[in-house]
Amino acid sequence: MDFWDILSYSAWIISAGLLLWMLMDAIRINREYDEDLLISSREGADELLEADEKGGRS
Repeated sequence: MDFWDILSYSAWIISAGLLLWMLMDAIRINREYDEDLLISSREGADELLEADEKGGRS
C-alpha cells in the first residue's frame, strides 16, 4: 500500500463518519423540535416587515 491508497481509504472513512454524524443529528433534531417550527420563516419575515413599515428598503 502506498501513500495515495492510505489517503483514499482515510477520506472514505472520514466521509462515512460525517454521513453518520449528519444522520444522527437529523434524527435528534427531528425528535427535539416540531416540524412546524423547523420550516417556519417567521423570524426573517418579521425583520423584513419592520423595514418596510419604517420606509426602509424599497
